[in-house]
Amino acid sequence: VQLQASGGGLVQAGGSLRVSCAASGRTFGSSAMGWFRQAPGKEREFVATISGGGTSTYYADSVKGRFTISRDNAKNTVYLQMNSLKPEDTAVYYCAARTYPSIATRGTSFDYWGQGTLVTVSS
Repeated sequence: VQLQASGGGLVQAGGSLRVSCAASGRTFGSSAMGWFRQAPGKEREFVATISGGGTSTYYADSVKGRFTISRDNAKNTVYLQMNSLKPEDTAVYYCAARTYPSIATRGTSFDYWGQGTLVTVSS
């Protein structure tokens, strides 16, 4: 499985951005997906996850109500819509895939990782 994240960029505080992650492989619909982020000088942290079928989602408290994770299994793509962005959302955002359809929040539960896309929120 290969993951390719895209869509990062520079946005002003309060703005919106959508990042995408395209996955290779035939088993995308059986794989839960997740978004994680790592800010400069900080550890990687969980952001959001979605089940293989797209029926279950879970968010970090810091993004709940502002971010939405979704997926299009026909396109092998997972999205993270980010609204009301804050400077503290600035980070490299990584998508990750599990070999199981159930959601997870720990990085060690994910088997494949993309290369990351940088999101910068200016104040």
